[in-house]
Amino acid sequence: MKLLSTGTDSKTIKGEIFGVLTGILYLAPADESGEMNTCPHASNGCKSACLFTAGYAGIYKTVNEARIRKTLEFVNNRPQFMQDLINDINSLIKKAAKLKMIPVVRLNGTSDIVWESVKINGKNLMETFPKITFYDYTKDFQRMLRYLGGKFPMNYSLTFSRSESNDYKVNTILENGGNVAVVFRGGLPKKYMGKKVIDGDISDLRFNDGKNVVVGLKAKGKARKNDSGFVIDLANKRGFISVKIPMKFTMKKDRKQLTLA
Repeated sequence: MKLLSTGTDSKTIKGEIFGVLTGILYLAPADESGEMNTCPHASNGCKSACLFTAGYAGIYKTVNEARIRKTLEFVNNRPQFMQDLINDINSLIKKAAKLKMIPVVRLNGTSDIVWESVKINGKNLMETFPKITFYDYTKDFQRMLRYLGGKFPMNYSLTFSRSESNDYKVNTILENGGNVAVVFRGGLPKKYMGKKVIDGDISDLRFNDGKNVVVGLKAKGKARKNDSGFVIDLANKRGFISVKIPMKFTMKKDRKQLTLA
């Protein structure tokens, strides 16, 4: 089964102008598969605004049907799924070499699986492909803390995602040097929670963002009309809530910033 997509969505394809070829895995989000909750930390607002409905997935029924089939394969035939995924990554590497591009992989296109814990032959995918950069967004707070604490594969980059119900976690991540993705409607502010906002729609290459920034994303799909607070509405300031419950921990100081250089 072919699992990784390349050049099929408007977001990851933007990386190609920077010489990067992204392979992205799209599974059925949350409990859409009926077999597994692939987004255990998703809020109600996140579910209602999910990119499961954006792009081709919002037009062609077959796109989401394929994502459900992939998810069922992951649940019911994990060894074969992982072997197919390894084969796809090897194909991505070969394709990128022919195009003289840099191959990178995003495993959670529409999911939030703890991939560093998923192993085949005793290794996770980052250990299997140590020279390849992997990156993802996550709403898993403890997972993000492990990442910031240096307890993560060095070739795997994470960006925390804000929802309408995790502002205190967002504050903690930002206070401890992490990056947070925030969805806005009506443009992007210069700062959010006191941190610089960068335009995350220029490309999907989150591993190459600066440190300790807010990644501003424009509302897409159903998120354009979402009023749960998941989307920050600049017109009426909806969603501008900052609950400061700082939780400090010791970061590993020598975590390297992944770059294309």
